[in-house]
Amino acid sequence: MAKFVVEFEYNVDRAGRQGLHPAHAENLYRLADSGVLLLGGPLVGENSGLLLYEVESREELQRILDEEPYVKGGVVATTRIREWAPGKGSWIARLNMPEEVPAAKGTH
Repeated sequence: MAKFVVEFEYNVDRAGRQGLHPAHAENLYRLADSGVLLLGGPLVGENSGLLLYEVESREELQRILDEEPYVKGGVVATTRIREWAPGKGSWIARLNMPEEVPAAKGTH
């Protein structure tokens, strides 16, 4: 599985995206529930958002982005896509930790 960081820069302000926001949010929740969207949110002080996807291929990512309501609605001015291979940090360490084994009853 490949991870991609995607930045959307918008051509309208937040108010200009409001009409599409419910469909955008529903799409992101669906992708998160399916494990495709790992993180997403606006960049503070910017007219853009950052999203982290985990997919099989760049082509799969493109299909997902083509269906994004903000993209289909024409409010995304530019899309920057970068493949990312995270390997360090507290999140990575937690992902690599073995699952805790529950203590057996009566062994305290």
